[in-house]
Amino acid sequence: MTSPSKSVIGDGKALSRRSALSGLAATCVAASAKWSWAAESGDGPSFSADGPDAELYGAAENYPIKDGGRIYQPGNPAPKYRVGAFSHYDEIFPTRHVDRAATAWPFKRTPADVSYQYKGSSASLAEYLARNPVTGLLIAKDDRILVERYQYGRTDRDRLMSQSMAKSINGMLIGIATAEGAIKSIDDAAEIYVPGLKGTEYGATPIRALLHMSSGVKFGEENEEARGGGGDLDRLWGDMVRGFSQKGTVASIAQFNQRIAPPGTRFHYASIEADVLGLVLRYATGQSTCGYLQEKVWQPIGTEADAKWMIDAEGGEVAHGFFNAVLRDYARLARLLAHDGAWEGKQIIPAQWMIDATTVRASETYLVKAEGVFGYGYQVYLFPGSRRQFALLGYLGQRILVDPPSKLVMVQTAVDEKSPEIWRLWSAVIAQFG
Repeated sequence: MTSPSKSVIGDGKALSRRSALSGLAATCVAASAKWSWAAESGDGPSFSADGPDAELYGAAENYPIKDGGRIYQPGNPAPKYRVGAFSHYDEIFPTRHVDRAATAWPFKRTPADVSYQYKGSSASLAEYLARNPVTGLLIAKDDRILVERYQYGRTDRDRLMSQSMAKSINGMLIGIATAEGAIKSIDDAAEIYVPGLKGTEYGATPIRALLHMSSGVKFGEENEEARGGGGDLDRLWGDMVRGFSQKGTVASIAQFNQRIAPPGTRFHYASIEADVLGLVLRYATGQSTCGYLQEKVWQPIGTEADAKWMIDAEGGEVAHGFFNAVLRDYARLARLLAHDGAWEGKQIIPAQWMIDATTVRASETYLVKAEGVFGYGYQVYLFPGSRRQFALLGYLGQRILVDPPSKLVMVQTAVDEKSPEIWRLWSAVIAQFG
């Protein structure tokens, strides 16, 4: 069975999540590709049927969705199936609906281009997209879309997959539930809300430590990826998502029960910690994650399309990933975050939660450089430097980058990440429009 986070790219070389993040200031070789744009309307989104290495990603078969040779489809498939799968995930796995708003909040448009330096030469958006296997790219400044482009035949009607960006969405919902009193304190242990975890190490872990990926409970993820899977994340996937063992969600999590560090003392990326938070949220609110998201965020920000979230064998949302939405709705969510949880004069996510979620307290210096140059907040990555910027990051190039001072956001969905060029592009966006 293929792990949902197995990081083997098309050429057979391992590209781990850590090595992808460490490329913030680096450069590497990227391939070129044919380029052909067709605008839907004068100022509307632009679409390309092509993309870099399109044949690798299934162009000859019109980007197939499923691998016909497998009984059980992998969460993260081989490159040939990624374009199709990552835009039709609900045709592969069971999902729950998040209904769109009754009336969509409209973006305005001010078309723009971006120029930046890459590998010693001037580069453009067209060159960026010709080198990077991106399915969708959107840049907006507050209420105005500056750039909206799609590749590999994907459109603004396709629900594109978040990967681990879903962790950050779940974390923001924890903030709302805490403000409303459903969760009394994030210093409470998880077992206070999830009785089935009572007496386990994850049950004894404070919610704050789970938000910070610092539970101190042993769970192998990064090291298992480098060896090609077969470790803890695979076990969790098989037990919780596929239901092969019929353990149930709580027991699937509780089997990881060895503490190796005190909570809140050491960062260690572990997808399972988001799943514990997902349980806390559902038990505390008495609602599905999708129902809570729909009521508290998705409809209030005027989304234009239904979203979907993959569910596990018991029908609970898989909080560590696999949320699916159209690009402009991701951008609406990013705009909400850029305004520190406020939307058109209404505070949706508490402002103080947003500040706490995206800064490191003086007593938690271990989070300042949690992964390479990146710090870590409440299920979000924090940029280095004095300017407050943060990111929702997902495997294989899924990105939501947020700059609250300028209200600039960038959303990218992709099928691989072979280059750190996105960080050069983002720096140029800030310099040019911030």
